[in-house]
Amino acid sequence: MSGPEVLVIGGGPAGVSAALELARAGIDVTLCEQGPRLGGAIHRQPDDPTQSVHVPQSHKRRWQALSDALAGSTVKVLCRHMFAGIEATGAVLLEDRIHGRLVTRRPAALVLAMGAIERVAPVPGWQLPGVVTVGGLQVMMKSTGRAPDGDVLIAGSGPLLVALAAQMASLGNAPVAVLERSPRLVSLRVVASLLRAPAYLREAAGYLLTLVRSGTLPQRGVCVTAIAPKDGRLSVTVRDRAGRERRLLVDRVALHDGLLPNSNGTTTGQHGPFIVRAGDCREVLGGTAALADGRLGAQAVLAHLGQTAPANKGPAAIMARERQAQAALNTLFDYSGRDPAQLPDETVICRCEGRTLGQLRSMLSADDPVSAREIKLNGRFGMGSCQGRFCAEWVASFVASQRNGTPPQPSEIVGSRWPVKPVPISAFVTLPPSSPSE
Repeated sequence: MSGPEVLVIGGGPAGVSAALELARAGIDVTLCEQGPRLGGAIHRQPDDPTQSVHVPQSHKRRWQALSDALAGSTVKVLCRHMFAGIEATGAVLLEDRIHGRLVTRRPAALVLAMGAIERVAPVPGWQLPGVVTVGGLQVMMKSTGRAPDGDVLIAGSGPLLVALAAQMASLGNAPVAVLERSPRLVSLRVVASLLRAPAYLREAAGYLLTLVRSGTLPQRGVCVTAIAPKDGRLSVTVRDRAGRERRLLVDRVALHDGLLPNSNGTTTGQHGPFIVRAGDCREVLGGTAALADGRLGAQAVLAHLGQTAPANKGPAAIMARERQAQAALNTLFDYSGRDPAQLPDETVICRCEGRTLGQLRSMLSADDPVSAREIKLNGRFGMGSCQGRFCAEWVASFVASQRNGTPPQPSEIVGSRWPVKPVPISAFVTLPPSSPSE
């Protein structure tokens, strides 16, 4: 196959769907995944093939169909290839983890399908060892095929809490509690909206049935207010909607407050590739929408390359339906977290740099206004390896609560740099042989 190459970054449903659509149009397409196998967060399978994690049948059928189509396609798959960013010249950098080297490619187009970023609202003690994200714990569990050991508390807001809890229960270690911050209950209006996407209702029913059998139902209107070390474990203070507090002693805490599109990346130089984002990387709508969005992203690439994609309103209609269903779901959850102005000074707000709310308060108490750039460079908020992608939202929210004027936007704190990713020095020393696409 000759002609321009297209790189697809991310081996989840959106990336695989985009790669297949491009290959069907005769495009030379390479699918890159940083992990050992395709699947993404949704369809990740244990490293040991004898292990398994319970997932809904609809998920299994979806991934099997994608896998079968991929096996019969011309798509080149590169696993253990991490996307490291784009140089100012427009060159795409990939770390080949198999051979321990950095690879430079110059594709005509790039499809970024890297999934979503998990949100966690700051609470005192969230930086302690043993405190993880719900998504991170789920990835670990899917990779190992085993539930985490010890007593685990799941807290925050969103449907992912119930999914993780059910998967833990199916592997023999149900969480000690599932605390959903939002007190809202399912309304008839929400049910009516979800009836147009019944897969969500079936999936939720399956998870809840597993939790009923394990004796661990979610407690609504309860939130974590503080986490502290105690006797080698974690003492977690929780508060219900009536203001009553109690403490739980656990080994691990998994927190989650929704998902955000993974907007990692910047504009490239004038010679850079045409870039399209697809799936939860662009808009968080779940696995079904990711398939449709992957196809739409591929069609945008084909249009850029001067190819006419076949007229098909199916993907756009699916996106509209899934967007409506997700909007209905979102009304059930409270992703806001605590008012940052009410958090104590010792609360770490930037975990990469260990910067606290008290240090941010001190900066803002100066007579002269503090700019977003000064918050980052002088205060070191958002200067860590994540480049502010996990803390900038909360920093900006706190600044907004303290200022009468216009507060900074999270994007001003994040800036325009690619996130720092650890790449071994040997990857720069061991150069691969040149190829026509490099």
